[in-house]
Amino acid sequence: MPSPNPTMPANSPPPISPDTTIDLAKEYLKFSAAHFTIFSATERERLHGHNFRVAARLRAPVGPDGLCFSYGDFKAKLRALCTALDEYMILPKHSPHLKIHREQDEYRVQFHTEEMRFLSADCLLLPIRNTTVEEFAAYLLQQLLADPDINRYALHEIELSVSSGPGQSGTRRWRHPDFTG
Repeated sequence: MPSPNPTMPANSPPPISPDTTIDLAKEYLKFSAAHFTIFSATERERLHGHNFRVAARLRAPVGPDGLCFSYGDFKAKLRALCTALDEYMILPKHSPHLKIHREQDEYRVQFHTEEMRFLSADCLLLPIRNTTVEEFAAYLLQQLLADPDINRYALHEIELSVSSGPGQSGTRRWRHPDFTG
């Protein structure tokens, strides 16, 4: 049977994709934070903390020099994002079940029939709906995409995962609008 491509012999393997996937999951890509997950208008977890781990999967074409980009750039960006969240009580600014008021040096948080008070210096009020790995992954991905340097890379996809412990993580994905692969 003749080859459909006259420059490639009939028994040749299919061509390798020009894209590659780079996984970044370094030991230092983590943050420790206190939180409570809200399940409904009347049910929530008790306040507790995790050592959250962050990992990224980046898909991009391999350049003529044999690499996609400097991994160090992305590791530094991810590390800075983790450092910004480290050792805080995280509150979800957009929760439909919380009323959060700042009073001088504290946040007064109302949930159902409870009122909690936290020192504002110990808290981060994030633009998320709940303090879950799903929302942390979306938040960190949005922060990474907002970095003005990100456009200099020919990225096709980014997946960002946040884990609250072994076997439990949430992953969010961005795909370049022109990428069809």
